[in-house]
Amino acid sequence: MRVVEMLPAELQKKLEQGEPIQIIDVREPEEVAMGMIRGARHIPLGELPYRMKEIDPDTEAVLVCKIGYRSRIACQYLMAQGYTNVKNLLGGMLAWSDEAGRKIRLTDK
Repeated sequence: MRVVEMLPAELQKKLEQGEPIQIIDVREPEEVAMGMIRGARHIPLGELPYRMKEIDPDTEAVLVCKIGYRSRIACQYLMAQGYTNVKNLLGGMLAWSDEAGRKIRLTDK
């Protein structure tokens, strides 16, 4: 299964244009406590099998973790369950903070 990736700048543009998109943060609670992308839903990777119904299969979903590894696994899992509109944020939160995050789209968690 090939995982489609999205650049942070692409995600930033979609958010600015108000496109319907779900951002799913699969990091652990202690990582999310340092901030997450505004509007993201926190579903830790280990909880994904139990909470995937919280993700609308008809709306584009971008999965996020620290560097993109766990979110890639999350994408693969969702794709195996029949989800077709999922993407991995390339470089994860580290890339988001370096590139798009300069516009401060982090929540105050």
